Amino acid sequence: MAIRQVALAGLSREQLLGMYEEMLLIRRFEEKAAEEYTMGKIGGFMHLYIGQEALGVGAIATLGKEDKVISHYREHGHAISKGIAPRQVMAELFGRIDGCSKGKGGSMHMHDENVGLLGGYAIVGAQIVLACGLAFAAKYQNQNHLIMTFFGDGAVDEGAFHEGLNLASLWKLPVVYICENNQYSMGMSVEKAWSVPDLKDRAAAYAMPYEKVDGMDLIAVYEACKRATERARSGEGPTLLECITYRFRGHSMADPASYRPRDEVDRWRASQDPIPLYLEKLREAKAIKEEEIKAIEDRVDRVVQDAVEFADASPEPPLEELYTDVMVGDANAISWRYPRQ
Repeated sequence: MAIRQVALAGLSREQLLGMYEEMLLIRRFEEKAAEEYTMGKIGGFMHLYIGQEALGVGAIATLGKEDKVISHYREHGHAISKGIAPRQVMAELFGRIDGCSKGKGGSMHMHDENVGLLGGYAIVGAQIVLACGLAFAAKYQNQNHLIMTFFGDGAVDEGAFHEGLNLASLWKLPVVYICENNQYSMGMSVEKAWSVPDLKDRAAAYAMPYEKVDGMDLIAVYEACKRATERARSGEGPTLLECITYRFRGHSMADPASYRPRDEVDRWRASQDPIPLYLEKLREAKAIKEEEIKAIEDRVDRVVQDAVEFADASPEPPLEELYTDVMVGDANAISWRYPRQ
Protein backbone atom coordinates (compact mmCIF):
# COMPACT_ATOMS: atom_id res chain seq x y z
CA MET A 1 0.00 0.00 0.00
CA ALA A 2 1.35 3.40 -0.94
CA ILE A 3 1.74 5.82 1.95
CA ARG A 4 1.17 9.45 1.28
CA GLN A 5 1.72 12.36 3.56
CA VAL A 6 -1.48 12.71 5.56
CA ALA A 7 -2.40 15.69 7.64
CA LEU A 8 -5.29 14.76 9.90
CA ALA A 9 -5.77 17.69 12.25
CA GLY A 10 -2.45 19.08 11.05
CA LEU A 11 -0.56 16.15 12.55
CA SER A 12 2.25 14.34 10.79
CA ARG A 13 2.04 10.63 9.94
CA GLU A 14 4.62 9.94 12.64
CA GLN A 15 2.49 11.74 15.22
CA LEU A 16 -0.68 9.97 14.10
CA LEU A 17 0.91 6.52 14.37
CA GLY A 18 2.46 7.46 17.70
CA MET A 19 -0.96 8.28 19.09
CA TYR A 20 -2.33 4.93 17.89
CA GLU A 21 0.56 3.12 19.57
CA GLU A 22 0.03 5.07 22.79
CA MET A 23 -3.67 4.19 22.94
CA LEU A 24 -2.89 0.53 22.31
CA LEU A 25 -0.16 0.60 24.95
CA ILE A 26 -2.55 1.98 27.58
CA ARG A 27 -5.17 -0.66 26.68
CA ARG A 28 -2.74 -3.60 26.82
CA PHE A 29 -1.04 -2.21 29.94
CA GLU A 30 -4.33 -2.05 31.83
CA GLU A 31 -5.50 -5.46 30.62
CA LYS A 32 -2.26 -6.85 32.03
CA ALA A 33 -2.67 -4.85 35.24
CA ALA A 34 -6.14 -6.39 35.69
CA GLU A 35 -4.58 -9.87 35.38
CA GLU A 36 -1.92 -9.01 37.95
CA TYR A 37 -4.59 -7.62 40.27
CA THR A 38 -6.56 -10.89 40.21
CA MET A 39 -3.31 -12.72 41.00
CA GLY A 40 -2.93 -10.63 44.14
CA LYS A 41 0.15 -8.70 43.03
CA ILE A 42 -1.72 -5.38 43.13
CA GLY A 43 -3.66 -4.39 46.22
CA GLY A 44 -6.23 -1.77 47.16
CA PHE A 45 -8.53 -0.06 44.71
CA MET A 46 -7.74 0.08 41.01
CA HIS A 47 -9.78 2.01 38.45
CA LEU A 48 -9.17 1.15 34.81
CA TYR A 49 -9.23 3.62 31.93
CA ILE A 50 -10.22 0.99 29.34
CA GLY A 51 -12.55 2.59 26.79
CA GLN A 52 -11.43 6.15 27.50
CA GLU A 53 -7.97 6.03 25.89
CA ALA A 54 -8.74 8.53 23.12
CA LEU A 55 -9.38 11.18 25.74
CA GLY A 56 -6.07 11.12 27.60
CA VAL A 57 -3.96 10.57 24.49
CA GLY A 58 -5.73 13.18 22.35
CA ALA A 59 -5.76 15.82 25.08
CA ILE A 60 -2.21 15.44 26.36
CA ALA A 61 -0.86 15.43 22.80
CA THR A 62 -1.71 19.15 22.67
CA LEU A 63 0.58 19.94 25.63
CA GLY A 64 4.23 20.84 25.74
CA LYS A 65 6.72 19.29 28.16
CA GLU A 66 6.50 22.37 30.36
CA ASP A 67 2.72 22.08 30.76
CA LYS A 68 1.23 20.37 33.83
CA VAL A 69 -1.46 17.72 34.24
CA ILE A 70 -3.39 17.04 37.41
CA SER A 71 -5.83 14.18 37.44
CA HIS A 72 -8.22 11.90 39.29
CA TYR A 73 -7.93 8.32 40.50
CA ARG A 74 -8.42 6.80 37.01
CA GLU A 75 -5.09 8.16 35.82
CA HIS A 76 -2.85 5.33 34.58
CA GLY A 77 -3.43 6.48 30.99
CA HIS A 78 -2.69 10.11 31.83
CA ALA A 79 0.55 9.06 33.55
CA ILE A 80 1.77 7.12 30.52
CA SER A 81 0.70 9.82 28.06
CA LYS A 82 2.46 12.55 30.06
CA GLY A 83 5.69 10.60 29.93
CA ILE A 84 6.06 8.30 32.94
CA ALA A 85 7.64 5.04 31.79
CA PRO A 86 5.21 2.07 31.83
CA ARG A 87 7.63 0.11 34.04
CA GLN A 88 7.46 2.89 36.67
CA VAL A 89 3.67 2.95 36.50
CA MET A 90 3.46 -0.84 36.87
CA ALA A 91 5.95 -0.80 39.76
CA GLU A 92 3.77 1.79 41.47
CA LEU A 93 0.75 -0.48 41.07
CA PHE A 94 2.79 -3.31 42.61
CA GLY A 95 3.70 -1.03 45.54
CA ARG A 96 7.42 -1.20 44.81
CA ILE A 97 10.20 1.30 45.48
CA ASP A 98 10.88 1.90 41.77
CA GLY A 99 7.35 3.11 41.20
CA CYS A 100 6.81 6.75 40.25
CA SER A 101 5.60 7.49 43.81
CA LYS A 102 8.07 5.05 45.43
CA GLY A 103 5.29 2.51 45.87
CA LYS A 104 3.51 4.70 48.41
CA GLY A 105 0.80 6.11 46.16
CA GLY A 106 -0.49 3.07 44.32
CA SER A 107 -3.07 3.16 41.58
CA MET A 108 -4.76 6.41 42.61
CA HIS A 109 -1.71 8.60 43.32
CA MET A 110 0.66 8.56 40.37
CA HIS A 111 3.03 11.51 40.47
CA ASP A 112 6.15 12.67 38.67
CA GLU A 113 7.02 16.34 38.74
CA ASN A 114 9.81 15.78 36.20
CA VAL A 115 7.31 15.05 33.43
CA GLY A 116 4.66 17.46 34.71
CA LEU A 117 2.16 14.99 36.18
CA LEU A 118 1.24 16.62 39.47
CA GLY A 119 -0.75 13.74 40.83
CA GLY A 120 -3.82 11.63 40.68
CA TYR A 121 -6.27 12.52 43.47
CA ALA A 122 -8.71 10.15 45.10
CA ILE A 123 -10.95 12.83 46.63
CA VAL A 124 -13.59 13.52 44.02
CA GLY A 125 -13.14 17.00 42.51
CA ALA A 126 -10.15 17.96 44.67
CA GLN A 127 -7.92 18.43 41.64
CA ILE A 128 -10.26 21.05 40.17
CA VAL A 129 -9.39 23.66 42.79
CA LEU A 130 -5.76 22.52 42.89
CA ALA A 131 -5.59 23.17 39.15
CA CYS A 132 -6.98 26.63 39.80
CA GLY A 133 -4.24 27.30 42.35
CA LEU A 134 -1.52 25.94 40.07
CA ALA A 135 -2.75 28.07 37.19
CA PHE A 136 -2.86 31.14 39.45
CA ALA A 137 0.74 30.47 40.52
CA ALA A 138 1.82 30.09 36.88
CA LYS A 139 0.21 33.41 35.94
CA TYR A 140 1.38 35.25 39.06
CA GLN A 141 4.98 34.10 38.59
CA ASN A 142 4.92 34.68 34.81
CA GLN A 143 5.64 31.01 34.16
CA ASN A 144 5.10 29.92 30.60
CA HIS A 145 2.95 26.87 31.07
CA LEU A 146 -0.69 25.91 31.40
CA ILE A 147 -2.59 23.41 33.55
CA MET A 148 -4.82 20.65 32.19
CA THR A 149 -7.05 18.83 34.63
CA PHE A 150 -9.21 15.74 34.19
CA PHE A 151 -12.24 14.80 36.28
CA GLY A 152 -15.28 12.58 35.96
CA ASP A 153 -18.95 13.46 35.64
CA GLY A 154 -19.41 12.74 39.35
CA ALA A 155 -17.09 15.63 40.25
CA VAL A 156 -19.22 18.37 38.70
CA ASP A 157 -21.74 18.17 41.53
CA GLU A 158 -19.02 18.89 44.08
CA GLY A 159 -18.54 22.38 45.49
CA ALA A 160 -14.93 22.32 44.30
CA PHE A 161 -16.14 22.36 40.69
CA HIS A 162 -18.02 25.63 41.18
CA GLU A 163 -15.31 27.29 43.29
CA GLY A 164 -12.60 26.34 40.82
CA LEU A 165 -14.45 27.42 37.67
CA ASN A 166 -15.57 30.70 39.22
CA LEU A 167 -12.06 31.83 40.17
CA ALA A 168 -10.41 30.49 37.01
CA SER A 169 -12.86 32.46 34.88
CA LEU A 170 -12.70 35.58 37.06
CA TRP A 171 -8.89 35.69 36.91
CA LYS A 172 -8.60 34.32 33.34
CA LEU A 173 -6.26 31.58 34.45
CA PRO A 174 -4.39 29.33 31.97
CA VAL A 175 -6.25 26.11 32.71
CA VAL A 176 -8.19 23.56 30.63
CA TYR A 177 -10.93 21.69 32.46
CA ILE A 178 -11.78 18.31 30.92
CA CYS A 179 -14.83 16.45 32.17
CA GLU A 180 -14.48 12.80 31.19
CA ASN A 181 -18.20 12.11 31.12
CA ASN A 182 -18.29 8.31 31.06
CA GLN A 183 -21.98 8.52 32.01
CA TYR A 184 -21.71 6.75 35.36
CA SER A 185 -20.32 8.15 38.59
CA MET A 186 -19.72 4.80 40.27
CA GLY A 187 -23.19 3.23 39.92
CA MET A 188 -25.24 6.39 39.31
CA SER A 189 -26.10 7.32 35.73
CA VAL A 190 -25.81 10.94 34.64
CA GLU A 191 -29.53 11.05 33.82
CA LYS A 192 -30.35 10.34 37.46
CA ALA A 193 -27.74 12.75 38.88
CA TRP A 194 -27.75 15.89 36.71
CA SER A 195 -30.59 18.39 36.65
CA VAL A 196 -29.28 19.70 33.30
CA PRO A 197 -28.51 17.48 30.30
CA ASP A 198 -25.00 18.78 29.70
CA LEU A 199 -22.46 21.18 31.20
CA LYS A 200 -23.14 24.04 28.81
CA ASP A 201 -25.36 25.87 31.28
CA ARG A 202 -22.92 25.41 34.15
CA ALA A 203 -20.08 26.84 32.05
CA ALA A 204 -22.29 29.77 31.06
CA ALA A 205 -22.88 30.50 34.75
CA TYR A 206 -19.18 31.32 35.01
CA ALA A 207 -18.84 32.97 31.59
CA MET A 208 -16.53 30.19 30.50
CA PRO A 209 -16.16 28.88 26.91
CA TYR A 210 -17.53 25.36 26.57
CA GLU A 211 -17.43 22.56 24.01
CA LYS A 212 -19.11 19.17 23.95
CA VAL A 213 -16.83 16.60 22.34
CA ASP A 214 -17.07 12.98 21.14
CA GLY A 215 -14.61 11.49 23.62
CA MET A 216 -14.30 8.25 21.64
CA ASP A 217 -12.89 10.14 18.63
CA LEU A 218 -9.22 10.90 19.17
CA ILE A 219 -9.05 13.53 16.44
CA ALA A 220 -12.13 15.36 17.78
CA VAL A 221 -10.59 15.40 21.27
CA TYR A 222 -7.26 16.62 19.91
CA GLU A 223 -8.82 19.45 17.91
CA ALA A 224 -11.02 20.66 20.80
CA CYS A 225 -8.10 20.57 23.24
CA LYS A 226 -5.93 22.39 20.72
CA ARG A 227 -8.44 25.24 20.64
CA ALA A 228 -8.64 25.28 24.46
CA THR A 229 -4.88 25.25 25.01
CA GLU A 230 -4.36 28.02 22.45
CA ARG A 231 -6.99 30.08 24.26
CA ALA A 232 -5.21 29.54 27.58
CA ARG A 233 -1.78 30.36 26.15
CA SER A 234 -3.01 33.59 24.61
CA GLY A 235 -4.28 34.86 27.97
CA GLU A 236 -7.97 34.38 27.20
CA GLY A 237 -8.46 32.14 30.22
CA PRO A 238 -9.97 28.71 30.88
CA THR A 239 -12.20 26.41 28.82
CA LEU A 240 -14.54 23.65 29.96
CA LEU A 241 -14.64 20.60 27.69
CA GLU A 242 -17.24 17.91 28.22
CA CYS A 243 -16.04 14.76 26.50
CA ILE A 244 -18.64 12.01 26.14
CA THR A 245 -17.04 8.63 26.68
CA TYR A 246 -17.74 5.21 28.17
CA ARG A 247 -15.72 2.99 30.47
CA PHE A 248 -15.86 -0.61 29.34
CA ARG A 249 -15.10 -1.99 32.80
CA GLY A 250 -16.71 -1.39 36.19
CA HIS A 251 -15.98 1.66 38.29
CA SER A 252 -13.16 -0.26 39.97
CA MET A 253 -11.92 -3.84 39.97
CA ALA A 254 -14.39 -4.58 42.77
CA ASP A 255 -17.39 -3.37 40.73
CA PRO A 256 -19.31 -5.93 38.58
CA ALA A 257 -21.22 -2.98 36.99
CA SER A 258 -24.54 -4.78 37.36
CA TYR A 259 -26.35 -1.41 37.22
CA ARG A 260 -25.64 -1.16 33.47
CA PRO A 261 -27.67 -3.13 30.91
CA ARG A 262 -25.53 -5.79 29.23
CA ASP A 263 -26.68 -4.77 25.77
CA GLU A 264 -25.63 -1.16 26.46
CA VAL A 265 -22.08 -2.24 27.30
CA ASP A 266 -21.95 -4.56 24.28
CA ARG A 267 -23.23 -1.82 21.98
CA TRP A 268 -20.54 0.65 23.07
CA ARG A 269 -17.81 -1.97 22.84
CA ALA A 270 -18.88 -3.09 19.38
CA SER A 271 -19.41 0.30 17.76
CA GLN A 272 -17.58 2.94 19.78
CA ASP A 273 -14.27 1.41 20.85
CA PRO A 274 -11.86 4.34 20.30
CA ILE A 275 -8.91 2.18 19.21
CA PRO A 276 -10.48 0.37 16.22
CA LEU A 277 -12.32 3.59 15.32
CA TYR A 278 -9.04 5.46 15.13
CA LEU A 279 -7.30 2.63 13.26
CA GLU A 280 -10.07 2.71 10.66
CA LYS A 281 -9.55 6.44 10.29
CA LEU A 282 -5.84 5.86 9.67
CA ARG A 283 -6.65 3.20 7.08
CA GLU A 284 -9.13 5.44 5.28
CA ALA A 285 -6.48 8.16 5.15
CA LYS A 286 -3.98 5.57 3.85
CA ALA A 287 -1.70 6.59 6.71
CA ILE A 288 -0.70 3.14 7.97
CA LYS A 289 0.52 -0.11 6.43
CA GLU A 290 -0.81 -3.46 7.60
CA GLU A 291 2.70 -4.59 8.53
CA GLU A 292 3.08 -1.47 10.68
CA ILE A 293 0.01 -2.48 12.70
CA LYS A 294 1.60 -5.84 13.51
CA ALA A 295 4.92 -4.19 14.39
CA ILE A 296 3.16 -1.77 16.76
CA GLU A 297 1.27 -4.62 18.45
CA ASP A 298 4.48 -6.59 18.94
CA ARG A 299 6.29 -3.56 20.32
CA VAL A 300 3.47 -2.79 22.75
CA ASP A 301 3.41 -6.40 23.98
CA ARG A 302 7.15 -6.25 24.69
CA VAL A 303 6.84 -2.96 26.61
CA VAL A 304 4.03 -4.34 28.79
CA GLN A 305 5.87 -7.57 29.51
CA ASP A 306 8.99 -5.58 30.39
CA ALA A 307 6.94 -3.42 32.77
CA VAL A 308 5.66 -6.48 34.65
CA GLU A 309 9.13 -8.04 34.92
CA PHE A 310 10.55 -4.72 36.14
CA ALA A 311 7.82 -4.37 38.77
CA ASP A 312 8.28 -7.96 39.92
CA ALA A 313 12.02 -7.44 40.38
CA SER A 314 11.71 -4.12 42.22
CA PRO A 315 12.02 -4.31 46.05
CA GLU A 316 9.31 -3.24 48.45
CA PRO A 317 9.89 0.21 50.04
CA PRO A 318 11.91 0.11 53.28
CA LEU A 319 10.11 1.11 56.47
CA GLU A 320 11.89 4.47 56.66
CA GLU A 321 10.08 5.50 53.48
CA LEU A 322 6.99 5.98 55.64
CA TYR A 323 8.56 9.21 56.92
CA THR A 324 9.72 10.74 53.62
CA ASP A 325 7.76 12.93 51.19
CA VAL A 326 5.14 13.63 53.85
CA MET A 327 5.59 17.38 53.47
CA VAL A 328 7.68 19.59 51.20
CA GLY A 329 10.95 20.15 53.07
CA ASP A 330 9.39 17.85 55.64
CA ALA A 331 11.97 18.12 58.45
CA ASN A 332 11.92 21.93 58.56
CA ALA A 333 8.18 22.16 58.12
CA ILE A 334 7.45 19.73 60.92
CA SER A 335 9.89 21.45 63.30
CA TRP A 336 8.33 24.82 62.47
CA ARG A 337 4.80 23.66 63.22
CA TYR A 338 5.68 21.48 66.18
CA PRO A 339 8.80 22.85 67.95
CA ARG A 340 10.72 20.13 69.67
CA GLN A 341 10.99 20.59 73.47
